[in-house]
Amino acid sequence: KMLQRVLCTVLFVGALPSLAEVSQGHISVVLLGATGDLARKYLWQGLFQLYMDQVSSGHSFTFHGAALTALEPGQRLMFDVLKKLACPPDESPNRCAVLKDQFLKLSQYHQLKTAENYTVLNREIETLLRQEGLKEAGRIFYFSVPPFAYTEIARHINSSCRPPPGAWLRVVLEKPFGHDLESAQQLAAELTSFFKEEEMYRVDHYLGKQAVAHILPFRDQNRQFLDPIWNRHHVERVEIVLKETVDAKGRTSFYEQYGVIRDVLQNHLTEALMFLTMELPANVSRAEEVLQSKLQAFQSLRGLEKNSAVLGQYQAYASQVQEELQKAQDYISTTPTFAGVLIHSDSLRWEGVPFLLTSGKALDERVGYVRVLFKNRAYCTQSETLRDAEHSQCKAKQIIFYIGHGVLNTPAVLVSRNLFRPVMPEGSWREAVGQSDLQVFGQPLSDYYVYSPVKERDAYSVLISNIYHARKDFFITTENLLASWGFWTPLLDSISHQPLRLYPGGVENQHLLDFEMVSGEVAFTLAEPVELLNPNRLMPSDYRTIQSKFRQSPLVSAWSEELISHLASDIEKTASRTVAQSGQFHLALSGGSSPVVLFQRLARHHYAFPWKHTHIWLVDERCVPLTDTESNFFSLHNHLLQNVRVPYFNVHPMPVHLNQRLCVEEDGGTELYAKEIMALVANASFDLVLLGVGTDGHTASLFPRSENGLEGAQTVVLTESPAKPHQRMSLSLPLINKARQVFVLVLGKGKHDITTLLSRVGHEPRKWPISGVSPSSGQLVWYVDYEALLG
Repeated sequence: KMLQRVLCTVLFVGALPSLAEVSQGHISVVLLGATGDLARKYLWQGLFQLYMDQVSSGHSFTFHGAALTALEPGQRLMFDVLKKLACPPDESPNRCAVLKDQFLKLSQYHQLKTAENYTVLNREIETLLRQEGLKEAGRIFYFSVPPFAYTEIARHINSSCRPPPGAWLRVVLEKPFGHDLESAQQLAAELTSFFKEEEMYRVDHYLGKQAVAHILPFRDQNRQFLDPIWNRHHVERVEIVLKETVDAKGRTSFYEQYGVIRDVLQNHLTEALMFLTMELPANVSRAEEVLQSKLQAFQSLRGLEKNSAVLGQYQAYASQVQEELQKAQDYISTTPTFAGVLIHSDSLRWEGVPFLLTSGKALDERVGYVRVLFKNRAYCTQSETLRDAEHSQCKAKQIIFYIGHGVLNTPAVLVSRNLFRPVMPEGSWREAVGQSDLQVFGQPLSDYYVYSPVKERDAYSVLISNIYHARKDFFITTENLLASWGFWTPLLDSISHQPLRLYPGGVENQHLLDFEMVSGEVAFTLAEPVELLNPNRLMPSDYRTIQSKFRQSPLVSAWSEELISHLASDIEKTASRTVAQSGQFHLALSGGSSPVVLFQRLARHHYAFPWKHTHIWLVDERCVPLTDTESNFFSLHNHLLQNVRVPYFNVHPMPVHLNQRLCVEEDGGTELYAKEIMALVANASFDLVLLGVGTDGHTASLFPRSENGLEGAQTVVLTESPAKPHQRMSLSLPLINKARQVFVLVLGKGKHDITTLLSRVGHEPRKWPISGVSPSSGQLVWYVDYEALLG
């Protein structure tokens, strides 16, 4: 019998205590894509390592390589790889030779192309077990294939290759897991129809990197030191970085679809971020608790905006794409090969701490690290040359999880000596002795306690071992996957056509890709030289002939970013002037998507704004609870109010939610708001009202042919929107027209048609409510970006 012969041979070299102990059952490992690049480089070596580690565990194994290639050529390709497998340096040559020989005997190749092929494989596994008299423990199917093949393979496994009841199934999936939130949801739904959540193991090989995998154990074992300092009061910033010297040559078909954010930041660097920011569960060995804490950490992340990222592309990328994908000479790729992203968490622990995630191709060095830099409050009186370096509190304080490559060229954990001596597991990590003259982040290695793994292990070997041990916390659950895509997709959508900074690559990049944090945003430190990948785009100077009037009122026009900056400045000037005159400023703000960038601009750049003397009112509100993401107040709070110091009593949300019901006329919400305005706003004349324009010409929540609010004595009205949520509360047109100033903001190509129409029509508020905005004794100013104005 084959397995018994193999086991007896292994016993002979002392790998197993006795044949009788082989009683835990048999595991069949099926590697799909067995002759592919990933399998050749990492997976077969990882499976061989698993076999070496577990040969005396009580399980028996067989390894089934599978691909679409026909039997003979596939077999030849696969065994060419297996013959090159290597043992770790500390393995004795005799034992290594025997184990490798047995691993080859336990491995076989199958062509898996049709449903019948899977049925035959299942039959062969069952026959083998019956002949050997072994009980089946479980099956591992490793999908080293493109994601488009997942669904069909999953269907075949589910219908004809599942293990019998009592044995487990583990299906291992490689990234990419979708392209955005929608595609990830679709793929997840398809896989969930065939496999249970506990059967799926989504691989992010960064979770197998020894330094990354040790972040949680390090935090757990050093709670006594970290508990007081692992928070916003002590951490200055965190950097999570993966730099590569190689470019995308030979991989441009993949890279054009994904780019650096999808390839590295959305998965590898985000996983490291979660290990840093999540609350430590009581037991870090319990996968369920770890996964739940990760999910909560995702929910605390602040949404990303376009200005949360800086993007670049190495200069040779465009020609590589043209050559490899047969694109025309004038083809312009907007795929970033470099990204720096600023992330904030709104959790109590991390609020205000910047997390910088950075990755790119064709950079100056290959290195990966996670760096936690602590605030330094010390002042040292003694001169630097005379003081004891080891105990100096004036040196930088940091903890570095060194993922690999770079100057150290090994995984490591470094802790500044002026922080604390960390607790490290003796069996798996050892302190580096004989400190060299290497420098890490500008400090000699002797300034740190340095630890490296006792035994360096490849990430895939670590992960394959975790699959065997069913350690789900080293893998990506469906819930966490969708949370990650939910976080990254809005940024990806907003930057899809953003100009990229070109960089030459390697050491020639110099300072071109340096970036800095300013008011919650990031920007390149060098404004010039900037090369845009969109050279034909018209610039503001091309539109100098645009008239400065629109519908007989002043017009301000610019590209959207410049326009928002101008509008924010004008609002601040109006506020300061009004407060100087009357002591307070009454500002009524509209909802919708257009004002969001304005709110962020006001919060992050206008520190002289007289918020203390400003009253914030709403122009309109949707009839949903104020905590609902559809609520205008919710958006206003998220993007503005929580970031500025407006007195609590100066904030006036519309009372849409009274008596535990929404916008019911008998509850008198409109009358309440009208009375509040009359009581606080002199003559019910707001100092400034900010409006937007809908594609149908509506403004506030006053819609074409609206029965309420376009005329009459009512100041606050309930209206009906053609779009959900239908019920709205709104200031009336007569009240808006009593304002001292009205600013109308119009952004984007989608508003070009209505902008053109409004430039031609007269005063017809029944058809186009915005055309009825005409302050009786105030001023109306239009702020229209070039895309809305010129299409």
